Parts: sequence; C-alpha cells; structure tokens
Amino acid sequence: MAHVAAWKKQVVSELSSAMKDHAAIAVVDLHGIPSAQLQMMRQGMRPKAKIIMSRNTLMDLAIDDAAKDRPGLDKIKEFMGGQCAIVATDANPFKLFREMEATKGKAPARAGDIAPEDIEVKAGDTPFKPGPIVGELQKVGIPAGIEGGKIVIKKDKVLVKKGEVISAELAAVLPKLEILPMTVGMDLRAVFEEGLIYKKEVLDIPADYYTGMMALASNQAMALAVTTAYPTPETIGPLFAKAQREALGLSVTAAFPTKGNINILLAKAEANMLAIANRSSEKDDERVKQRMLSTPAPSKPAEASKPTEVKEEKKEEKVSEEDAAAGLGALFG
Repeated sequence: MAHVAAWKKQVVSELSSAMKDHAAIAVVDLHGIPSAQLQMMRQGMRPKAKIIMSRNTLMDLAIDDAAKDRPGLDKIKEFMGGQCAIVATDANPFKLFREMEATKGKAPARAGDIAPEDIEVKAGDTPFKPGPIVGELQKVGIPAGIEGGKIVIKKDKVLVKKGEVISAELAAVLPKLEILPMTVGMDLRAVFEEGLIYKKEVLDIPADYYTGMMALASNQAMALAVTTAYPTPETIGPLFAKAQREALGLSVTAAFPTKGNINILLAKAEANMLAIANRSSEKDDERVKQRMLSTPAPSKPAEASKPTEVKEEKKEEKVSEEDAAAGLGALFG
C-alpha cells in the first residue's frame, strides 16, 4: 500500500468535517480570478461561508468520506474539475447563489480567452490623439482614422464573435478602448442540500420569484373560491358581500320592494316616468315641467335607459351593509 502523506490526510479530514457540519455544500469555479481579488472575495464571504481550496483529488476523497454521513453528497463530484473550490455554508442555496453573483465584475480579456459574447467597437470618437495608436487599432481590424485632429472609429465592427479565441494583440488593445468583455468572480456550479442537488440554472432566478408565485396562487385561489361559492374562513366575508349585492340587484330588477331597495326603485321609476313624459304630450303638464327642470331629461330618447342605469349604480353604492342585509332577508324570507 502506497504511503499517504500526513498533510494530505489532515486536509481530507478538515474538508470532510466542514462538509458534515454545514447544511449546504457548493462547488464554485474560480477560473480567471486573480490571486489578490480571490483573497478579498474569501474574506468578504468568511462570515457567511467557508471557502476551501485544495487539490481536486483530495476534495474528491473528502466528499466520499462525508457522503457516508450525508447520502447523496457524492453526486456533487460530477461538477468538480478545473480550478474549483468547495463552499460550506448554512445559507440556503438561492441566497448563496446571489451572494456568489455579487462577487462578479467586469475584467479585461487575456490572450487565449474565449469571447463570452460578440466583441464589437462602435463608430465615433476615441480619447486618443493622432499617433502610433492608429496603427495598433488598424492592426487588430479596427477601422480607425484621423479626422479633425483626432482619432475616430469610422464604422461599427465585430472584432471577435462569441465563442472565438481572443488574440494577444486584441487583448492588449481592448482595455485602451475601455472594453472589458470578461466577467470574473466565483461562478457557482451546483449546491447540495438535504439530499438534493441544485444546479445553476435552477438557482438563477429573481429573489422574489417564488414569493410572487405564491402571492399570485393565493389570489387566484381566493377568486376561484368566491366564484364557485366555496365557503372558508377567508372567503365567507366576500361571499356574504357578493350575495348581498346580487340579492339587491335581483330585487331591483324584479321591482320587489324592500327597505334596502325602495329608494333605488323610486329613483328608477321617476327616471322612467320622466323619459316617457319627455316623449309624450304630458311634457306640457306643469308638474312634469317642474320635475324635468329639477332633473334634466336625456337629450336623445333612444338613450333614455342609460341615465337610469347610471343612477341605479350610484344609488346602489350608497346602500349600507345593514340595509343590504335587510333587503336580502326580505327577499328570501
């Protein structure tokens, strides 16, 4: 049996203990993060999470050991590889993902980097004065020239398409144009919690996504329960109010007089009387004239029913809950 160095055993033991002692275990990609920036990120995350970096082989061994007490943890090994680290934390996976995303920032491209998106220059002025920089820009394919005593880019041009390799010459020029195409930061690959693996695409949602869905579902459930007259402690109040409104509307439509609707019925009758009088010889009657003066008649006989409907709605809004309840009782005995 090959001898295993004591320090390796110690590292595996510490990693395993960290993964057993924290609720959530994540694998994060550290590729491209400068050492100084990485140390700052680790310090910023220290109160909330423990970031452990070691050889991938040792992290694999630690995961296998911790999985003996936490079944399913070994599934996270498929996300290991390259420059990665283990993050042990008690934060929930969604909050951890947002905190990891907050560590990211724009950075200049390096020779050999793969363009994450099309890298394009726009036509317009540059901050450069005429000089050798014109040749540098033209060498990497930027249509630059001198106009009016300054260097300008003559037209829009895509320098590198998404997925292509960025050359050393272009990587040297882009920062001068303040083009920072790369995103550097801790890139969370997956999180293990309570036997489940959460991949990046599952975690990458707005902070209020699920709370918004729950609120929408609650509102829709309430609407459905009220529509189907399904009584619950939450719907009984709206159901009674709905029943009162419908009973009042039915009694008015059927001209069934009650304490709660008598004023509405009288107003409706008066409006109908004035509409009819306006179209007959009775409009010359002195009493009708006085009523028509105090209550303007509709200008078009064909639309006489519309003001009546508006008055009904306004009158109906003024009916108190006590009167509406009395009307409901009178209507149904």
